[in-house]
Amino acid sequence: MTLAAAHVDTGDTAWLLAATALVLLMTPGLALFYGGMVRTKSVLNMLMMSFVSIALVTVVWLVAGYSLAFGDDVGGGLIGGLEHAGMSGLGPDSVHGSVPTLLFATFQLTFAIVTAALVSGAVADRTKFSAWLVFVPVWTLLVYVPVAHWVWGPDGWILDRLGALDFAGGLPVEITSGASGLALCLVLGPRLGFRRDAMRPHNLPMVILGAGLLWFGWFGFNAGSALGANGLAAAAFLNTLAAGCTGLLGWLFVEQRRDGHPTTLGAASGAVAGLVAITPSCGTVSLLGALVVGLAAGVVCSYAVGWKFRLNYDDSLDVVGVHLVGGVIGTLLIGLFAEKAMTGGAEGLFYGGGLVPLGKQLLAVLAVAVYAFAVTYGLGRLIDRAMGFRASEEQEHTGLDLTVHAETAYDHGVLGHGAPVSHSVAAQKAPTQKVESQE
Repeated sequence: MTLAAAHVDTGDTAWLLAATALVLLMTPGLALFYGGMVRTKSVLNMLMMSFVSIALVTVVWLVAGYSLAFGDDVGGGLIGGLEHAGMSGLGPDSVHGSVPTLLFATFQLTFAIVTAALVSGAVADRTKFSAWLVFVPVWTLLVYVPVAHWVWGPDGWILDRLGALDFAGGLPVEITSGASGLALCLVLGPRLGFRRDAMRPHNLPMVILGAGLLWFGWFGFNAGSALGANGLAAAAFLNTLAAGCTGLLGWLFVEQRRDGHPTTLGAASGAVAGLVAITPSCGTVSLLGALVVGLAAGVVCSYAVGWKFRLNYDDSLDVVGVHLVGGVIGTLLIGLFAEKAMTGGAEGLFYGGGLVPLGKQLLAVLAVAVYAFAVTYGLGRLIDRAMGFRASEEQEHTGLDLTVHAETAYDHGVLGHGAPVSHSVAAQKAPTQKVESQE
């Protein structure tokens, strides 16, 4: 919805321009984070699933997604209209609050992009790339866009009618991606060798680099959601830093006590868990609350990633254990730690607000999780029946990089006698260019 305003504030606009670029950087950061966690034979496929999401979601968002998410409500708080389909009626002079509407729309687009890319981690190593190309745009319209309208859109039922709080995306981003990832895990089934082979990350420095880029981009994600260069943005910025730190420390503490070794992967995962949990609450809790939110996520998520072995679902890169569980923690703790000084009115249980705010947060979590899981499961089954969603056993065993993309991440070819490097599948299968896969 375009809101009337006297003028565009240049400070707010400059900050949101920077924040938008930061959030867009999160998707390449996620690609590196995920790419380092898979085995050598599927690195490029993992990178591609994130990068292609940028293109697919952008087209869908500009054609219809933005209008359905942020257009005037036409469905009882469930969905917006199509008055801005194709960005119709929006130009350089359109204003949303104190920033250009086109900038606001682009900022929200970057959220949709990274959410779709997050889902890919749950089904790494075994997803048909062609099926992913179909899944992402349809999922964006059927799952992400409605939930975004419920939480942030004009007259969306979660914010305006239920009164639950979500500052920067615990519901539409974290819980939606985590619940959807769980649904796809069940549709595709486990990887070959799940529970038998180690399947360790092949490149931990890449994981740390990706986590660092995610953390850097997360400042735009959370502080940018203030939509202005103001004190609320500063508080969200500091809360984001604090929760990432306590999440990291909490995860390492659990590893040390449980396994006797604090790990690099644990440090990266703990930081991300803390950042996930503070996403919905960064603009509603104090610094003390942020420290607790991050610590709780780091500790709980470090245990939650192991649930897949007991419950027998193959969440390849711990999307369920980190994003779904972390998102639930951060969203629910708003009901405990929300402060009037941050929210402008709403207070959590620990600040005199009673149990009602916690009940509202719980209802919002359940509604979003059930909706995202159900629709994604149905969509996944439909795609699987129509074209097959899972790669063949031969492709999975050999590796998706070579069989799908005709490339390998760590084989740069053999140069000899002035001959050019061949990029054909046959050449890369030659004995002189054999890729060692980490099983």
